[in-house]
Amino acid sequence: MSAYILGVDVGTTSVKAVLLETGSRSVAATQALPTTSDIIDHSGLKAKEQDTGRIIDTLNRCIGLLPRDKLQHVRSIGISGQMHGVLFWKAKSGCDWSKRDFFTARDTSQLITWQDGRCSSDFLSSLAKPDSHLSVATGFGCVTILWFMRHRPEFLEEYTAAGTIQDYVVSMLCGLDGCVMTPQNAASWGFFNTSTNQWNIDILKGAGFPLHLLPRCVPSGGSAGQTCSDWHGIPAGTPVGAALGDFQCSVYSCMSARTDAVLNMSTSAQLTFAMPADFKPPDSPQPACSISYFPYYDSYLAVAASLNGGNVLATFVGMLTAWMKELGVELSDSCLYEKLIGCALRQETTDLRVSPTILGERHDPLSLAQVTNISTTNLSLGHVTRALCRGVIDNITSMMPTELLQQAGVSRIVGSGSAIARNEVLRQEVEKAFLLPVVYGQDADSAVGVAMVLCDLMNES
Repeated sequence: MSAYILGVDVGTTSVKAVLLETGSRSVAATQALPTTSDIIDHSGLKAKEQDTGRIIDTLNRCIGLLPRDKLQHVRSIGISGQMHGVLFWKAKSGCDWSKRDFFTARDTSQLITWQDGRCSSDFLSSLAKPDSHLSVATGFGCVTILWFMRHRPEFLEEYTAAGTIQDYVVSMLCGLDGCVMTPQNAASWGFFNTSTNQWNIDILKGAGFPLHLLPRCVPSGGSAGQTCSDWHGIPAGTPVGAALGDFQCSVYSCMSARTDAVLNMSTSAQLTFAMPADFKPPDSPQPACSISYFPYYDSYLAVAASLNGGNVLATFVGMLTAWMKELGVELSDSCLYEKLIGCALRQETTDLRVSPTILGERHDPLSLAQVTNISTTNLSLGHVTRALCRGVIDNITSMMPTELLQQAGVSRIVGSGSAIARNEVLRQEVEKAFLLPVVYGQDADSAVGVAMVLCDLMNES
């Protein structure tokens, strides 16, 4: 009988689960469901939160759709998810196994996501400089906690643990008293030194940070514990890996050689390649630098992580849909998207210029989107859509130029992500922008990646 590893990714918009056959490393079954968990912000604080209960319900429904006969032969569980964000819970109270096959979110906060904007530039500049090579930004877990300490300290008093959404899932599966976190997620929270794998305890203590909310760190690829009960047929006592970052897992799933660079475009966009094993990151943050170095497994990833990717195109489509509705015309977003791509495919070039940074960038948070070089001849939907797609690609290549990739020994670009997969115009602009071969078909998939990590570790042992 085949054995399987369950890989789960708790993403920004959906949950995906895969069963990876351990011998062949092939996907035997997969399911994905949208979470529809976004909460409308009425505070005026630019808050971005999601309903934790809906996320956990979606996770359970997703696992429940996988073949039960295969779930009974799961040998290990790997969880990845959206990085930077923070969720608060009451340890033990937040875990309810009374229904045996289902755990339910209880005594938890809402998930404050990586897109949260309540920490202004003035607030960020008031914080102590971290002992880390990574800068901090709004949406980062430690920064969000410091914001609450300053503005709503009573909110934190009722909780005993904090982590990312994927850390919470692991804690519930294992029935942990607190939170364990890998350096991949800890680095995304800020105020974490990846060279020593330690939190900036003294700096955070001096800022009034509630230190009891800091997770305990374990190695990336390390164990968090075992399932404390049956779960959809997965036996109690099944090993559970400590949660990993969705970005690192997505790269692991499709970077077949260290000379590959991965361009992933889904909600946001990332361009990355692996650094040599002996690479040492800078001693201090480089806030104005567009390239960051994320902890991987045996080294670091050089990453240009843009906040502006498929979400820019989605915003454009949403804007047009709203305009049309005001004019009395109803058209679904998906139908409009297809028509826009068709227009852009017929418009092979354009002199219209779109800078698409509607969300700013972490290295330049005050930047706004711009449309320039407007004339009477380039106002068609084909021109605008083509220019917008090219602008998204130009933005990421301005953050990590092709020349830098070539100097690092990169020999090809692996293009992946839902935005690239469904948008031929984007693919055309990618191939124009890079002076390297571009390949598709090795799609970045965090759920597959986290399962592959555990599978490879199992085979090594």
